[in-house]
Amino acid sequence: MLNITFGWIWITLGFLTGAALGMGFHRDTFMGGYGSWCRRLTRLGHIAFFGTGFLNILAGLTVLALKLDTSTIGWTVSLNALIIGAIAMPLCCFIAARWKRAKPIFVLPVLSLSLAGIGFSLLLSLHALARTAGAAP
Repeated sequence: MLNITFGWIWITLGFLTGAALGMGFHRDTFMGGYGSWCRRLTRLGHIAFFGTGFLNILAGLTVLALKLDTSTIGWTVSLNALIIGAIAMPLCCFIAARWKRAKPIFVLPVLSLSLAGIGFSLLLSLHALARTAGAAP
């Protein structure tokens, strides 16, 4: 349930950051103009709230739908890595939007989200194999 709740909070933050950005988008020079580094990275941060929010909701619903036991270390790491990556991605976008030299900080959300994706893929594959191994031909 944590990932589902977190996901909805993150989607709401996507709405709010979009509203804040929408206050000035009509000006051609807003945040340096449409194609500026600052404006592009800020938009990416805004969209990251939605994307990572949806991923967290999907992860939580997958756990519920398949009635998975998430008490193992693999599931704990994967579910928490998804939340850490979701927090880090928009923050890194907003920081890098202001300080271009901060680009290397993207390693944190990329590694965290990659770990979550790999973990989910492996654990769901193992779950499917375990279910089919017990099935009658």
